[in-house]
Amino acid sequence: MTNDADRLATPVIAGNWKMNHGPAAAAAFMRALADAHPPRFDRTVILFPPAISLPALARARAGRSDIALGVQNVHWQADGAFTGETAAPMAVEAGAGFAIVGHSERRHIFGERDDEVGRRAAAALEAGLRPIICIGETLDERRAGRLEAVLERQLAAALDAIAHRDADFLIAYEPVWAIGTGVNATPDDAANAHAYVRRLLDARAGRTAGVPILYGGSVKPDNAADLLGAPGVDGVLVGGASLDPRSFAAIANARARED
Repeated sequence: MTNDADRLATPVIAGNWKMNHGPAAAAAFMRALADAHPPRFDRTVILFPPAISLPALARARAGRSDIALGVQNVHWQADGAFTGETAAPMAVEAGAGFAIVGHSERRHIFGERDDEVGRRAAAALEAGLRPIICIGETLDERRAGRLEAVLERQLAAALDAIAHRDADFLIAYEPVWAIGTGVNATPDDAANAHAYVRRLLDARAGRTAGVPILYGGSVKPDNAADLLGAPGVDGVLVGGASLDPRSFAAIANARARED
């Protein structure tokens, strides 16, 4: 079980760059972010660059212990003939502390199965990375009333794979229909989905208490405060808006809006 000293400060503000920003651009981003976002330790800020840019970003981050780094995916094997994959121990060596697993683009574009997502999460934990396990429904699944069934299936597969490991992970609820579309779930949508995920986690009480649940899907500076203020939302997983340092700094400094 995660020690209290290891618990993440919330909200968690995570920026997923996807296939953007090579090494030079990543270093320039970090310099600009450092100017726009003074150090603060009342929240957790994580950047997920392409793996090839991680070392450059780690060097540029020098002196900013308040900004953590991660990779966008890891393989379940520590080494081997897996062209194009990143091993979790290699990610740690390069400076990562976190790993995204099961992102909707990995599931729906690259065909990753629920059990593979679980194996990746287990490998991340084994190597000392904190995985952010992504779950979420498509628009067709939502319209068919299958939101809860999809979330339960995806989450159960991941939790079953890491059942023998410490509960040092995060969950990101990302409705597929709201990713990169400019259409975001309302704070109520996010709150309702997060409440259901929390109930699923509570059903495994003892291992999953306190696991942060993030919302991901068209998060921007103008909606971040509302989303962070929604009940049960412990942070945000930011896509396109994380590519500009000023935009990401605005989200990283957002205060949860309360009614």
